[in-house]
Amino acid sequence: MESGRIATLSRNEILEKGDLHVANLVGVTNPVPNYDASNNNRTLPAAPKPSDTRIQNIPDPSRVGRPDARTDQQGANDALNSGVLRYDSNLQFFLQQMRDMPELGAELSKLVTLMQGLVTTPGLAAGVTEELSGFLELLKMDPDAFRQFFQTQMEAGNRFAGPLFSLLREVYQKTPGDTVRGAILNFAKRYSDFSATGHIGRSMLSLLRQLSDYLPQSWRGQLAELTGKLENGLQAGARAENLELLQGQILPYLGSYIKRYHDMGTARTLLGMLMLHMARYENGAEEGVMLAFRQLGGYGDTLAGLNQLDDQTLWKLLRENQFTKAAQADTFTEQLARTAQRALQGEYGTDLREAFQEIVRSMLLNESVFLPLHHTIVPLEWEGRRMYSELWVDPDAEEREEARDGRGDGHKIQFLFKMDLPSVGFLEMTLGAGKEQVDVSVYGPDSVTAHSGLIAEDLGQILADHGLKGRSVQVQKHTRPLTLTEVFPGLFEGERGINVKI
Repeated sequence: MESGRIATLSRNEILEKGDLHVANLVGVTNPVPNYDASNNNRTLPAAPKPSDTRIQNIPDPSRVGRPDARTDQQGANDALNSGVLRYDSNLQFFLQQMRDMPELGAELSKLVTLMQGLVTTPGLAAGVTEELSGFLELLKMDPDAFRQFFQTQMEAGNRFAGPLFSLLREVYQKTPGDTVRGAILNFAKRYSDFSATGHIGRSMLSLLRQLSDYLPQSWRGQLAELTGKLENGLQAGARAENLELLQGQILPYLGSYIKRYHDMGTARTLLGMLMLHMARYENGAEEGVMLAFRQLGGYGDTLAGLNQLDDQTLWKLLRENQFTKAAQADTFTEQLARTAQRALQGEYGTDLREAFQEIVRSMLLNESVFLPLHHTIVPLEWEGRRMYSELWVDPDAEEREEARDGRGDGHKIQFLFKMDLPSVGFLEMTLGAGKEQVDVSVYGPDSVTAHSGLIAEDLGQILADHGLKGRSVQVQKHTRPLTLTEVFPGLFEGERGINVKI
């Protein structure tokens, strides 16, 4: 009877009985003599790890404390410690990612080797062999093809080229007023979105097709119909009608699904990305670009002459410049993007997907706001030999000593080349050019340094043939890879850096 009454005891009665332990009421083992189980049923709190981002309970709400062991006062000596997340600076976290990034040349070599092996594999799906073979054929170049390829890559990577943007860049640098600078940036942003109209349209269609995979079957039919209408509108170039379709039908339809099913997963993430592309598509409208350009003519005498351009001349200037022509002729980038998309979706197998993941991650890091450099990759096959190169260019590098001493305007262009040549080895070259004077340093293996004098003499002659003076031409032994901070020391200084902390 007494044991049966335990089930009906109140909480206070249980606590008043000194010989009863609450934990034993649900125990599954017999009690052990002289063993206090109550001391072993408590889960001891684990020591929080610095990399644990979860918020821990606050022991004293009246005080400001950090029970999660996070600290925003991490020293500079652990800035590149890959084992600890950085909370004090997004810039330091970016530098950490840069350090952990693999060599792009090695990843490209691995990728091409995997592609060549996959092409010869029997039983591939339809179109896979043709896709990969077409990409590999683009890598085979002779001297003329390589010259054209390199020029196209340089021009297609510089959206703001030409006399118009040279004028705007000069005015922006010399004008201290925020109003003028804001107007120039507004026009540049609208032109950027306008010139990327085709890419934005393809991205919106891709997002809508991905969204369809995360919707219930009953919701997919109408979305497919709306996507088809948008595709036809994009081909026709009807921006106003497309915006009306996006804002009036597609977005409300997807929003109603999110609201009804409370889907906070991938579908909501894709919808957010779609909204960003919609904003860019609207910002790149021709009317907005024209209005932003006409507003520039009201700021000073230097920009007043822009109003003398009629609408037809302006559109020809914006649509038929070097960037537009190079982007249309850049078949390599289009093929690379198409192949990467299919590989990342797993159509070519796990190995190719992982290789492309590393390449895309490296390329995205080089496009970060913390790295205001022009970055280019040059993979090619020349006379049966594969070569992979990377190029970084800083067109706004400065000769700080000359600028401080007043001996020059401080303008300088800085280059960094990384080359992997099968018959030579790994080479690195830095080049700084300013006022027709060039500093060149070549870092290579013993086979290169053995002929350092001859190589330096040839480089000096090449510079002289192009009207440049080799102020310093050096050939040194390559001991370790050069870092971007060594070649471009002004990258992460306060006046040029962007560091956002939330």
